[in-house]
Amino acid sequence: MSDAHKSDALLVVVTLMAAVSWIFSKEAILLMPPLLFMAARFFIAGGILVLAAWRPLSRLSPDQVGRCLGVGLVFGVAMCFWIMGLVHASSMGEGAFLTSLGVVIVPILSRFLFKEPQPASTWVAIPIAVAGLALLSLKNGFRPEPAQAFFVGAAFILALFFTLTTRTANQRTVINRRGERIEKHKVSALPLTALSLTTVSLVTLLASLVFEPWQQVLTQPPAALFGWVLASAVIGTAGRFLLQTYAQSLSAHSHGVVILILEPVWVTLFAAGWFGETMTALQMAGCTLIFAALLVNRWGVVSRAIKGWLRNQKSEKSG
Repeated sequence: MSDAHKSDALLVVVTLMAAVSWIFSKEAILLMPPLLFMAARFFIAGGILVLAAWRPLSRLSPDQVGRCLGVGLVFGVAMCFWIMGLVHASSMGEGAFLTSLGVVIVPILSRFLFKEPQPASTWVAIPIAVAGLALLSLKNGFRPEPAQAFFVGAAFILALFFTLTTRTANQRTVINRRGERIEKHKVSALPLTALSLTTVSLVTLLASLVFEPWQQVLTQPPAALFGWVLASAVIGTAGRFLLQTYAQSLSAHSHGVVILILEPVWVTLFAAGWFGETMTALQMAGCTLIFAALLVNRWGVVSRAIKGWLRNQKSEKSG
């Protein structure tokens, strides 16, 4: 198996790990305060990665550390919105599709915040995504449920997180106020992920201290709770991000962006199997439109993937 094919196969596993993590999280927040759960989950995951990244972390400049912490701060706020959406959600599948809207929002933020040009497919995808959102809200007379509002908020903030992560993980030149050109050195994936996940744990811990009671969890923690927290931290967070980083390092031409949008599909299937969740026809239609928007938004990558697959099939037959 080539590195490119191995990368794609591993990224499918990543989407499965991410989807299963929704179940771990849903089970955990039934047993403990949700923000406290996120603090514990990301503290464990961040601690594992900090140990693995100790040497590269020690070589980071103050500017690089500051940018990593900024990425983690944005990620932490997004995770607060996401977990509160999960608390109120009646459908995990719907929540996964709403959260995946971050993929569509990323190029919009890049265009308006950082003046980066975007392909036409981005602007075609937006009305399709909006139509999907409208269908999901129809059952309430166009009044979104609290969970929907939290998930959409998380999608917007996650889009900013994705954008900042890309800028931090790549070398770039900026112009300061005095007109001087300054090189912003990239931060490699492992230390960047380690610092950002650890920062998420601090953000969610602070939010939990302000908004949540801890007494019952500290005095009478259910036995199953530790398993759900560890599974979420090790499999759904540290393991998932490490495997994703490794898979992306195997091939510069991997079709990973397309593969990663399988996550909401897996979440819907797992939620149906694990929790017995079902969707109405309107919900299914809304989620289908959102998925279509994701594909349109990444049509360039999708078309290259199809052409590459057809070329491989042709070469195999001729060989």
